[in-house]
Amino acid sequence: MMLLYRTFLTLLLAGCCVALRAQEEKTLIIHQPEQARPPADTSFLAWKDASNKALEQKDWLQAARCFRQMGRICYHRGHYPQALDYHLQAGRLFHQQGETLLEAENLNDIGTLYYYNRQPAQARREHNEAFALYSRRQHRAGMAFTHGKIGHLYEKQQQYDSAFYYQRLALDQYLQIDDRRGMAKIYENIGSIYEDLARYDSAAPYFRRALALNEQTGDSLACIEVLNNLGDVLRKTGRYGAALRQTRAALAMALRHNEQYQACSAYRDIAKAFNGLGQNDSAYYYLELSRHHLLQIYSQENGRQVALLQTMYDIEKKNNEIGRLRNARNITLALVVVGLLLVAVAMLVISRQRLKIRNAQLLNAQEKRHYEIGKALMESEMEHKKLQEHSLKQELEVRSKELSTHTLHIIQKNQLLENLHDRLEEMVKEDRRDQKKQLKQLQLQINRNFNQDQHWDEFRGIFEQVHQSFFDKLKSCCEHLTPGDLRLIALLRMNLPSGDIATLLGISQDSLRVLRYRLRKKLNLPQGESLAVFIQSL
Repeated sequence: MMLLYRTFLTLLLAGCCVALRAQEEKTLIIHQPEQARPPADTSFLAWKDASNKALEQKDWLQAARCFRQMGRICYHRGHYPQALDYHLQAGRLFHQQGETLLEAENLNDIGTLYYYNRQPAQARREHNEAFALYSRRQHRAGMAFTHGKIGHLYEKQQQYDSAFYYQRLALDQYLQIDDRRGMAKIYENIGSIYEDLARYDSAAPYFRRALALNEQTGDSLACIEVLNNLGDVLRKTGRYGAALRQTRAALAMALRHNEQYQACSAYRDIAKAFNGLGQNDSAYYYLELSRHHLLQIYSQENGRQVALLQTMYDIEKKNNEIGRLRNARNITLALVVVGLLLVAVAMLVISRQRLKIRNAQLLNAQEKRHYEIGKALMESEMEHKKLQEHSLKQELEVRSKELSTHTLHIIQKNQLLENLHDRLEEMVKEDRRDQKKQLKQLQLQINRNFNQDQHWDEFRGIFEQVHQSFFDKLKSCCEHLTPGDLRLIALLRMNLPSGDIATLLGISQDSLRVLRYRLRKKLNLPQGESLAVFIQSL
């Protein structure tokens, strides 16, 4: 049952990763002003008509704005080549009209396109050019936004030092102009970097600052994202109850605002939290809800893809027909009417068939791509876990070697002190008065240092790393253990011979038996049960 559950969890997470990647693409420009966000697919035709009208009237600035919006629509639907073409047309017109700020914004959009087209070097060049334009105009908000883009690019390339550097540059610039929306996004970015580095205690404060600023600005989508991040950090640090509270708050907001990507992510994180608590029935329930939302997202995305392809095809078809009509103006009216009727009938039949074939091919290619992506993500996750397991085994071996080295050092030191002590005792018995007093002082000093050595602290630190949670389990059995008791238990846990334990503690074998007897009493062990076996079983 557990194997089936884990397999289901892995497959669902792989699917969620594909959906969440699309969500990440959407949120890259989500923190711009509301009126600047791309319109829905149904507006593509309206923008196309507006661009044609602007070109006819030679309103180049309006035409550039239309091209940019059309590029954004294609970008959000995954048609990167077409999106790049529209953005490049917009960039040329913005440059010709001297609209520096709009040109810089468009360059940042192109940089994002190159990044998702797996061309990070070209993406960096576009962002650098955008930053140069903003710097020329001393536009601090644009400079900060571009620094945040560059920092995000470095984060995805796992160059975290550079990512921190640019995110902090962006934060300083946003602080200077008191742009709370921008500051919130940068705090969230810095928290994400710390989360990638598994420094969760450092990530949480930045996410909380981002949440507070987003609540002030009323950015509900950003609040949902940050709440999900906070819940994820708390879950990864084992605070499942607090994680559930944050993630459920994110889920409530996502459902209230119909943000299905965020709702899917929240359900998935709640399932993980319940799995961490050992409540697998609840985990399975929320995974099912996540899967249901994921299927809805796929269905909606496929519908939008088909709608956009249909719109673009209709536009191309319309433009072709207009071109043919213009070329046929010098032909007689009768020939034009007859020819157009024949062409229209033929094109109608052919285009419908071609459209059906093309849509079927596109759907098949998309399904194949989704399958390949999910398979690749699953394989990557399995390889990552194998690497983590190998790394943990190596670290455990290193710590065990260090623990043995420290133990050997203490044994050698105590044996040396014991030999010195015996030698001094013999010298004292020789009864030479000129040195007897000094030798007694040395002997007393050696006795005091038998059990006071800094290596005991180092020994305990390494022991706790090798045997994690051992002392916590031990204290659950008995809360009244002294430091000396804990030291003896640690040595017994290492299966050291009684002679070595007595040497390490600087006591005799008889004293060691007394200590073991007292420890058995404190642990309430029944007569006949082995103390060593009990300690090894913890």
